[in-house]
Amino acid sequence: MGAHKQWYRRDLRDNKMADVPAMEKEDMKKIEKILGYNFEDRSLIEEALTHPSFYYPFKPEITYERLEFMGDAVLNCLVGRWVINMYPELAPGPLTRLRAANVDTEKLARVAVCSGLYRYLRHQAPQLDEQIQDFMEGMKVYPNHSNGLLDPPKVLADIVESILGAIFMDSKSSLETVWKAFKRLAEPLINLEVLGKHPVAELHELCQKRKLDLKFVKDGWTKNMIVKVLINGNMVGSATYGNKKEIAMNRAAKVVLDRIEEETLDLLSLTCEQRTPSIGRNRLFNLPALWSWRTSRSLVVGSLLAAVMLSLMLMFSNH
Repeated sequence: MGAHKQWYRRDLRDNKMADVPAMEKEDMKKIEKILGYNFEDRSLIEEALTHPSFYYPFKPEITYERLEFMGDAVLNCLVGRWVINMYPELAPGPLTRLRAANVDTEKLARVAVCSGLYRYLRHQAPQLDEQIQDFMEGMKVYPNHSNGLLDPPKVLADIVESILGAIFMDSKSSLETVWKAFKRLAEPLINLEVLGKHPVAELHELCQKRKLDLKFVKDGWTKNMIVKVLINGNMVGSATYGNKKEIAMNRAAKVVLDRIEEETLDLLSLTCEQRTPSIGRNRLFNLPALWSWRTSRSLVVGSLLAAVMLSLMLMFSNH
């Protein structure tokens, strides 16, 4: 990626930025080959792949942000059309999940990496190359989609949307041209058969079916950045992740789901912690203790009644 970084000269006489260097024509041809689309206005390619940091230390000028705005709107429309045509009888809820899975940050970041578009991003953002490399390593662990366990650099998704916005503008607003380019980049699209759930949502559904109380505790986040998972008041898993609570929550939920799958955590054992309504004045009993107390009372009363009956029978027999 370093070959595509551009550095600026400062004019010492008027302290202004020198002309921004143009993208190499050879690079533009390679990008067009990746997209399967030839631009009439190649300046849109430059705009779509220019990060605001590229102008540092000067005020950002033309960047990908406007084209990203356009590409985001067009992409949501196109993928929404695809899912509703693919599944004509599917309810709105699953349709929304399918569309989201195909346009979320992770999916689009994978598109940028797998297509090679990321190599042509023009930036001077510190540590961005390292973040991209970390994400690529994570992709080896989760080849298809991590469902919220990876932390892709948003800029990767941004440039996919901006390049689609560029195609839309260059093709005189042709939705079909944009769709053709996106399918080329994004295949295979995520369909209903392989659609996964984020671990937090999956664990919520599981606990609701078992009538278990699920809580994610983040009280100590500012100190230790730990998210704890509590089921019926029992701490059954935890995770940390930088300063991103959502990813930490997903990772903590995944820890619990893995424990359930590996049978090292038995949800049935947690039901004993459920509490019954209060008896008397602010007294709480758990179910086994309450059962034992009621059973003992019944045995005592039964024994007394049996003794009284036996005494009455003896009295009548003597008469």
